[in-house]
Amino acid sequence: MTETASRMLAGVSVPDTPLVNKAIDYARENCEPYLFNHVIRSWLFAARLGQIDSIDHDAEVVAVGTLLHDITLNERFAGPRRFEVEGADLARTFATQSGVDGRRAQLIWDSVALNSTPSIGLYKEPEVALCTAGIGLDVIGWRYDALPPAEMARIVSEFPRLGMKQNMTKCFCCIVEKNPETTYDNFARDFGERFVRGYEAPSIVDLVLNAPFDE
Repeated sequence: MTETASRMLAGVSVPDTPLVNKAIDYARENCEPYLFNHVIRSWLFAARLGQIDSIDHDAEVVAVGTLLHDITLNERFAGPRRFEVEGADLARTFATQSGVDGRRAQLIWDSVALNSTPSIGLYKEPEVALCTAGIGLDVIGWRYDALPPAEMARIVSEFPRLGMKQNMTKCFCCIVEKNPETTYDNFARDFGERFVRGYEAPSIVDLVLNAPFDE
């Protein structure tokens, strides 16, 4: 693991650098309270999984990627691309304007863009994989038992969930209603089909079979 100044947060050792503190402030300013707590928990979970599994990684990249991964997940989101891609662009701009070099900024972009695509994110660079893992732990409980119960309880106590399941469902449904074209090839489609009346996503089967080629 790259050596940086560190501090303890909810019992977890995390990097304590100007870049990380700036990302925390940026997330706090742009996220609702439940969402801010979610990105903090995701960061702490990512950090702990990296420590538990002894994964060598850039701790600042993991911090920025997790802290900013949901920066566009709110009812103000207006597309036109899926919210993860819009957020990835914002996170990369934040990173480059903060002096982060191109390779690290691209890792941050990948971490945000792939945060809800574990079938890809978990197999990329360690930083991207850890971001994906930490976020997955907080959203769906992936590897929940990897952390000792006391550690989990402390993190959730200091950064409570504040009705995250219900709030996220409302937010995803809002995106489906306002920008359905951004949801057809990703998990938001499931929320549309379950909760949004009149939502109908095109079938990939139809797109393949109706491709404009003579065969």
